[in-house]
Amino acid sequence: MATYKRQRYLLMTTDPVHIGTGGYRLGRVDLSIVREPGTKVPKIPGTSLSGAARAYAASQYRSIACAGQKDHCGQSTCPICYTFGSLKETDEGGEKKTIARSGVVNLFDAHVLLFPVHSMAGPVWVSTPQRLREAGFTVNNVPSDWRAEQGLFTWSRNDDLNLGWLMLDKGPQIQVTAPPNWDKADRWQAVKEHIVLVQEALFSHVVNSNLEVRTSVSINPHTGAATEGALFTYEALPRTTFLVTEVVLDDYRDGQESRPFPVTQTKDGDDLPGGPWNDPLDVVKAGLRLAEWLGVGGMGTRGFGRLAIVGEPIEEEWK
Repeated sequence: MATYKRQRYLLMTTDPVHIGTGGYRLGRVDLSIVREPGTKVPKIPGTSLSGAARAYAASQYRSIACAGQKDHCGQSTCPICYTFGSLKETDEGGEKKTIARSGVVNLFDAHVLLFPVHSMAGPVWVSTPQRLREAGFTVNNVPSDWRAEQGLFTWSRNDDLNLGWLMLDKGPQIQVTAPPNWDKADRWQAVKEHIVLVQEALFSHVVNSNLEVRTSVSINPHTGAATEGALFTYEALPRTTFLVTEVVLDDYRDGQESRPFPVTQTKDGDDLPGGPWNDPLDVVKAGLRLAEWLGVGGMGTRGFGRLAIVGEPIEEEWK
């Protein structure tokens, strides 16, 4: 019988993160980042998270061949191929075939939850009641007559507040409470008294006006100097952006064949770093934890990409 579980992760960027759309674009910057089509709010695609999690989990398991896009081992005893799926090319009687097997986990897009913005009160983190509640947070004291030009603060303030170019009128003080799995985390504790809520219509404008934008130039490897005409700009989600993503386990193979879990050792027989993997969700978690060291997305050699798990994922089982 298939097993269905869902884990919700709270992530925080510890470096700027650039997930590019591919190619140059006419606009504010040359290399733009991926956005939601409807809201134009940046996101981290699930494909980027899945690829990084697979590569980093395979590295920990010491099965580098299973980290790529194809030519995996394809064995049911391999926790990487079992979790993320596999593509294996075979040669049977001179005829080449590709054997494909689906994975048992789905990694979804990571959406912006709390976005850092400079203000007269120092750094604040901007969100909306809808985004917080959908992520499992409790938001109290939001007025029914809330005006669009008002900001709602989690701390006591007597003056209006600027968010870059935007000046917000002072609204009532509100309270935001995180789920138990995240409430005690140091990173949440550091920002929970510096949250500003705006209405959904303003949120995308605030975010897109305060993205990190950098300028770089290509270097000629022969001369060591800048290449003429190779100046370009690119944008990124800034450091300390909080995002929420979900991982769903659809273990349709459970009961149909032997599962490789629990896994306590690497492919070489050494102890598995970080502890045993009891199911595919543990494989994903191990891969995502290494993203705090190695990052996701592009511009990694320029100091971009790292993001950390905040607290522990919230798990729910289908019943």
